[in-house]
Amino acid sequence: MTQAATSAAVFKSKAREALSDPALQQAMDRAKGGFVGARRISIENLAEFDSLRDTARDIKDHVLNHLDLYLERYERKTIENGGHVHWAQTAEEACQIVKKICLDADARLVAKGKSMVSEEMGLNRVLEEAGIEVAETDLGEYIIQLAGESPSHIIAPAIHKTREQITELFYKNHKRHGFSEQVTRREAIVNEARSVLRSVFARADVGITGANFLIAESGANVIVTNEGNGDLSSTLPRVQIITAGIEKVIPSLDDLSTFLRILGRSATGQEMSAYTTLYSGPRRDGEVEGPTEYHVVLLDNGRSAMLAGRYRSMLRCIRCGACLNHCPVYSAVGGHAYGWVYPGPMGSVLSPLMQGFEQSYDLPNACTLNGRCNDVCPVRIPLSDMLRSHRFEQYRRNLNPWLGRRLLSLWAWLVRRPRLYQGVVALPVWLMNRFGRVQGALRRLPGAGGWTGGRDMAAPEKRTFQVQWQAKRDNDR
Repeated sequence: MTQAATSAAVFKSKAREALSDPALQQAMDRAKGGFVGARRISIENLAEFDSLRDTARDIKDHVLNHLDLYLERYERKTIENGGHVHWAQTAEEACQIVKKICLDADARLVAKGKSMVSEEMGLNRVLEEAGIEVAETDLGEYIIQLAGESPSHIIAPAIHKTREQITELFYKNHKRHGFSEQVTRREAIVNEARSVLRSVFARADVGITGANFLIAESGANVIVTNEGNGDLSSTLPRVQIITAGIEKVIPSLDDLSTFLRILGRSATGQEMSAYTTLYSGPRRDGEVEGPTEYHVVLLDNGRSAMLAGRYRSMLRCIRCGACLNHCPVYSAVGGHAYGWVYPGPMGSVLSPLMQGFEQSYDLPNACTLNGRCNDVCPVRIPLSDMLRSHRFEQYRRNLNPWLGRRLLSLWAWLVRRPRLYQGVVALPVWLMNRFGRVQGALRRLPGAGGWTGGRDMAAPEKRTFQVQWQAKRDNDR
């Protein structure tokens, strides 16, 4: 079996497992309408939302055209503010940089805010292998850390967990903290997590967060959250580390106002997230709080290669999760089926680019190409077009299964001969119409069990579209 086929089998296996998991399906059903409905209401109340999307797209494209200049400006301002900037070509290099900073600080405990880049780096494992305790302080990240899992959503890491599962996790893990009763109410669950994590913030030697945006004109990093953990992780420990992709930089605070107006609405349906905080360096003389060391680790990890190619616009992504929330495939199987940090449509584009097409073979092919991700993306990334490009690239590299390639070649040969094509498909179309018209759908279809096993296929018309179109043209003459 080829490597590509093995990767595809992993996705299919995980997808089948997800579809047969009652708890996961219950959790996904509960979450399905919340983000979507809230987003719809919030953008209906903002008449200029579409124009803001255009502005955000243009700002990002401008930055990508001059990325080196803006990154250099950001670095210069950060150093002027008393901070340190580290450049990492790969995830492994970024991990080693962060590990060295922690070891030099004699860190025993690290408090982490939510950071998808640190997940991309695999940072927790590297720090733990170096003997450093890592505590996730975002509630969702904390839950999945207790469960020994990875995030299944980029803004709601534990969206796949039911409240009953979280109750059981807390009951098993919090006894050593003095909690002996199961808590089931949402407020009680949050309060228990807050009580446990309070000591983490007080004891942590290093705080690590991501960054939603980096401001070139001032050297500030911006974190946008609905919990206070990001601020506590940034201000209480004596060393602060920010991990961010190089595409996070934007020119100015004026530009930030545009992104903040579309980010909250696209992600959770809020006009603004609860906390939007800017940090621009270590504690100054006379200040009573804040870190004494301030480090920013800027990660490339394949982004420069994307900058020069057809996937450039993927670097506009602001990690809002709207494409996940509106994707029927993600809503059915959840994030873990995608096999890496980034799930859903944006992950199906990013994973092959960052991990290789062989490692992520089936992700582009799982997409239905319905285009909803394009419609809701706040920075107008043509995600479905990129997934089509991935499929073409797979074909070009001979990664498709042999039978699929032969069938596709046969189909391509046939459609270039219209008369022959019409003759070949006429009988199957007529038969499908005849057998399906009684109930209006085909329950089973030979050779298409993967389709009809989970859905009915609508019965086609007796004649193909091309034959009907030609007949109409002849009648109109």
